[in-house]
Parts: sequence; structure tokens; C-alpha cells
Amino acid sequence: MKAWKALAATAALSLTLAGCGGGPGASDNTLTVWLMDGSASDALIDELNAEFEQTHPGMKVDYQIQQWNGIQDRLTTALASDDPPDVIELGNSQNPQFSAEGTLLDLTADAEALNKSQWVPALGESGAWEGKQYGVPFYAANRVVVYNKELFDKAGITEMPTNREQLLGVLAKLQQTHGSDPEFQSLYLPGQSWYALLSFVWDSGGELAVQEGPNYQGALDTEQAREGIAFYQQLVKESATKAPADTDEAEPQQAEIYAKGKTAMMIALPWEVQTAAEQNPRIAEISGAFPIPSKFPGKTAPVFLGGSNLAIPAGSADAEAAKEYLKLLTSQKYQTKIAQSGVVPGASQDTSALESNPVSAAMAIASKAGKVPPAVPQWAAVESGQNPLKDMMTAVLTGQKTIVEATVEANDKIDKLLAAKN
Repeated sequence: MKAWKALAATAALSLTLAGCGGGPGASDNTLTVWLMDGSASDALIDELNAEFEQTHPGMKVDYQIQQWNGIQDRLTTALASDDPPDVIELGNSQNPQFSAEGTLLDLTADAEALNKSQWVPALGESGAWEGKQYGVPFYAANRVVVYNKELFDKAGITEMPTNREQLLGVLAKLQQTHGSDPEFQSLYLPGQSWYALLSFVWDSGGELAVQEGPNYQGALDTEQAREGIAFYQQLVKESATKAPADTDEAEPQQAEIYAKGKTAMMIALPWEVQTAAEQNPRIAEISGAFPIPSKFPGKTAPVFLGGSNLAIPAGSADAEAAKEYLKLLTSQKYQTKIAQSGVVPGASQDTSALESNPVSAAMAIASKAGKVPPAVPQWAAVESGQNPLKDMMTAVLTGQKTIVEATVEANDKIDKLLAAKN
């Protein structure tokens, strides 16, 4: 997904652009690999490619870094050509469309050799289509509650909340202690932060959409989904957030707000702390994190798991070599290196490399309850353009519509988008 990768690049996982075209990837001795800008460090890829070439005499890796801007069209064009790349990275929400189009190689028979037993379940699901596997998990990331330790300490908060009631109690303590400061916010919560909303909808037992026969239909008009939306509305009210009701966490960048030191909490990706530290280096030292609390004691709320999968184009002339490349990349050696870069490895349950940082450690814990939207080609249309989830949230939070009215309208729009043919 574009938004996740742009943020990943901020986390110091930067690469140098090496090209965009398919090049000579269809030759028998050249393996063309397309990975996205910011997905892996130079050191990791250099080591991976060197090991692959050493263990596959005569093969050369043509490694080409792609930019997220316009990648959907570039992939569509490349996969329809006679000379596609041999290994590609694609966002987990993009995977279903290309799987359904038949432009990806069926990897079902190879899944076990690609470390399937260690896959992040939600990413594995996004790479599956009609009982077959077309995508292999690469890496993932998810949101946590990032907090300012100093503001918590001054409010006498020594234990992190583990359920919704405790979270509301923390908001009250923070407001009581710091509320007289006109710049203070106990929680920065934008009105259209729909990724954060999903945690509360899912935690309440709701869904964005459910399968009815062969098709999916919107499910926001259920009691459970509405309960989650109502709790989000309650958080906005009781936190006295100053975040706009009609934009998401990117407008303005919530990390820049948090960097000022007047915001006690934000629901964020771990590398947003590093983004904040670019403006205020000290903020990284005084930041902690905990999983989004659940309504159920002893659990953490489900989280939207964003990330990427790896796939082999159906037209690859070096499909067997491409499988060998994926086997190497999904091995424990390279999965550990991926975790060391600060993200959840897609093909390993070992997240111990994330434990040294309190924010990434919280992400690793929360990822165990990771979920993804419906793995259908049409879902991309829901997320892009005039996102009905965002419109629904703004309507509720500004009082333009009741939760019932807004969810009925959003559900109708989602139904139409999911019913559209590709």
C-alpha cells in the first residue's frame, strides 16, 4: 500500500532508484526483480542477491527499485507484456486484483517451501484467491498507541491501559492534569483516520463487509459495527482532540503535531515517532507505546495490517529461478534481517528483533491480532477516491448525520463499489 511504504521510507529504509522498465528480465540467465522504494535496505538486498548468484552459477539479478506513485499502472502494463519481471512486490490490498486477473503464477504447490507455516496469517490471506496462493507475505506493519512518557508521568499514570474503560480513565487523568494548557491534547485523533477506526469496529465484532454467496456486501449497518464507531466518537469527544474532523492522519501529518510535545497520545505507525524526532530529537527518548486496548480483558484490539506481498508474474521466463529467489528471501536468515529493519517479517513468527525498541515491540504484540479488508479485487476502489468510510466518519463527528444514517449511506456506497466488475 502506498501510504505504508511512504512512511516506511521515513524509517530509514531508503534505496536508490535503479529503473522502472522490465529490461532484459525474460532472458534465461537474468532474474529481474522489482521491489518498492523503501522496502528493504541496500545492505540486505546486496547480500541477498550475492548469495543467490553464488548458489545459482550463471544467473544474474537485475534489481530494479520501483516508486509507489503510479505502480498500479506499471504493474498492469508489465504483467500484460511478453517480457515481465520475474519477481515483484505489490501491496497486500493490490494482490487480489492481479490474482483474479490471472497475471500471477500459482504458488500453491510451493507454499510450504516458501515457509508457509511461519506466514503472518492476514498477509497470507491477502495473497490467496479462490483457494490458490498467488502472493507470499513480505512484511507488515500496524498501528499502536504511541504516548509521551513525561505527560503520563506528570498525570501519575504508571500502568498502561489494557481495555477500553482504562483508556477512557487515562484520558480523564490527562485532561485533569494538563487540560488547562490550550495546546494540550490527550489524544490526537483525526476525524478520517479510518485505519484506526477499524480496530474498534473489529473489536466490537463488526466487519467492513461480509461474504454473501459469491459476493461481498457492506456490513457497517450492524449493531456491532455501529458500537465501534460510537466508541471512536466517544474518544474524539473525551480526548478534546484538536484534530480536524474532515481529514486523516496525513493532513496535517500527525507526527508533526506529536513532535511539539503537547500531545499525550496518537494512534500511529512506529516510524512516525522517528518522523517526529526529525523535528524534535528528544521526542524519541520520551515515547513509549502499547497495543490498542480491546473491550475484552486480556486481549488487544484487532489492527489493520498493512504491508506487501511478493509474487511471480505468470509470464516469467525464469519462474523456477524466481521461486528459488523467494525461498531465499523467505528463509529465517533474511526474515530476521527484515525484522531488524523495524517491521514485522511476513514469513516468520519470530519478532524478537523488534523487542529492543518499545514502540516496535508493541507493534509486534499487536500484529498477532492483525486483520485485512476483504481480499477481493473491488476493495481497492473502496479505499481510493472518495472513500465512503471517511465520508461516514466526518458526517458522524460533525453531527451532520447520526451513526445509523451515516452507516446506511456508507454501506450503500460500499455495496455498489463491491458489485462493480473489473
